[in-house]
Amino acid sequence: MNAHKNIKMLSLLMIMAILLSMIAACGTPASTPVPPTAVPPTLAPEATKAPEATTAPTAAPTAAEPVELRMAWWGSQDRHDRTIKAIELYESQHPNVKITYEFSGWTDYWTKVTTMAAGGNLPDIMQQDYAYITDWTNRGLLVPLDDYAKSGLLNFADVAPSYLDGGRVNGNLMGVNIGANSMSIAVDVDAFKAAGVDLPAGNWTLADYEAAVMALHDKLNIYGDGASLWDEQHWGALYLSAGAWRYAPDGTTLGYTDDKVLADYFSMLLRLIKAGAIPARDVEVSDFDTLTKGIEVQPMITGKAAMSYVWSNQLIAVWKAAGDTRNFVLVPLPRVVGGKSANYLKPGQFLAVTSQSKHPQEAAAFIDWFTNSIECNEILMAERGVPVSSKVRDALKPKLGKAQLEMFNYIDRVGKDVQPVPLADPPGHTDIVKNVWYPQVVDPVAYGQITPEEAIALLRDQATAILAKNKK
Repeated sequence: MNAHKNIKMLSLLMIMAILLSMIAACGTPASTPVPPTAVPPTLAPEATKAPEATTAPTAAPTAAEPVELRMAWWGSQDRHDRTIKAIELYESQHPNVKITYEFSGWTDYWTKVTTMAAGGNLPDIMQQDYAYITDWTNRGLLVPLDDYAKSGLLNFADVAPSYLDGGRVNGNLMGVNIGANSMSIAVDVDAFKAAGVDLPAGNWTLADYEAAVMALHDKLNIYGDGASLWDEQHWGALYLSAGAWRYAPDGTTLGYTDDKVLADYFSMLLRLIKAGAIPARDVEVSDFDTLTKGIEVQPMITGKAAMSYVWSNQLIAVWKAAGDTRNFVLVPLPRVVGGKSANYLKPGQFLAVTSQSKHPQEAAAFIDWFTNSIECNEILMAERGVPVSSKVRDALKPKLGKAQLEMFNYIDRVGKDVQPVPLADPPGHTDIVKNVWYPQVVDPVAYGQITPEEAIALLRDQATAILAKNKK
C-alpha cells in the first residue's frame, strides 16, 4: 500500500515538473534592454510631434544611422568658401551626416552634372537654375518636394508663397529658392565721378546706356562696360522690356514677332566694340570669361571697366574681389526706348533633390536647414541672393556689410517697377543656347561674318524648329 502511495506521489511530482517547464518556456527570455529611439539630429524639436495622417514621407530620418550626402553647385570662389563653411557647420550639428561636395564655374557645372545624369551618378543635392529646372523636371531627374513640405520636414512657415512659386513646374515644387535676385548693372561710382558722368537713372534706356559707355571710355580711356554683354539673358530682358518674352507661354514658338529689337541691340554692341568702349568678342572669351574663370576676372574688378552686367547677388563676390575701398551701386538694366522695365525678380538659384539620390529625405532636411538656419545664413550672408525666410532676413539686416546692404536695397528699389516673373524656359532652351545662340548667332555677328539681321533670321528659323518638338 505504501509502495503504491509512493509511486502515485512520484508521478504527481513528475507532472508538476513538466507543467512548470512549459510555463517557463512561454515567458520572456532575459535580454539586453532596448534603449528608446533618439530624436533625429536633423529635425527641430517640434518635428518629433506625432504628424497628422498624410501620404507624405516620414519626417524623421533614422537617427544613428550614418548618412553620406553629395552636393554640387556653381559660383565664385567666395560662394565656394562660404558654402563649405556652412556644410562644416551642418556636419558638426549632425554628427551622423557626412557631406562631400564639388563646385565649378557655370559652364563647367552644367557639363559635369549632365554627364553625371547620363551615368546615374547625380549628387543628392544640386544647385538648380530657373532656366533649366523645367527641362530637368520633365526628364525625371528631380524629386517633387511637396510631400516633404506637408510632412514638416521642409518648413516654409516664414517663407511667402511668392518666393516658392518660381520653383514650381507643372504645379509641383521641384526646387527651393535660396535667394531672390535680379539682373543689374554694377556701377563704379568713383569712375563715373572721375569722368563727370551722371549715375544712371532707374528708368534709363539703351540710348542712355550707349552714351554713358562712350563717355566713360572717352574720358577715362577704359572700357565703359565689361564682359557678358552677349549673354543670352539679355535676349530675354530686351523682349521683356518690349512687352513680350523670348518664348511663347506654351513653349512651342518664340514669344515675339519683332526681330528688330534684338538686331538693334547687336548693332549697338558692334558700334561700341568698334569704338573700343567694350571688349571685342575674342578678348571677352579669352580674358574676361566669367562663366568659366569666375567673377574675379571681370574688368570692372581690376579697374579696366566702369560698369559690369551682373546678377544682383553677384555683387558680394564682386566687391570682395575688388576690395572694400571700392564704391559700387546697382542699377536696373537699360530698357528699350519707350519700353517697360527690363527686370524681374528671379529665384537666384534653387536647391533640388535629384531622383538618383539614395537619401532624398536627408537631402531635403539639409535644404530645410539651409533655408531656415540663422547660423547657416550668417555664414552665407546672402551671397546667393536675398534670403527667402523673413526670419532670416530680419536677423541678417543688422549684420550686413556694404555689398549685402546694397543688394538688399537694390531688390527693394527694383522690386517697385519689375515685370512679373516669366515662365521657366521650355525644353529646347538649352539646345538653342548651346547650339544656336552662341555658335550660329553671337560669334558670327561679333566677328563680322554675318549681319545682325541675318543672325536674327537664323535664330528664328533654328529656334522655331527646336521648339516645334514641344508640340503635342
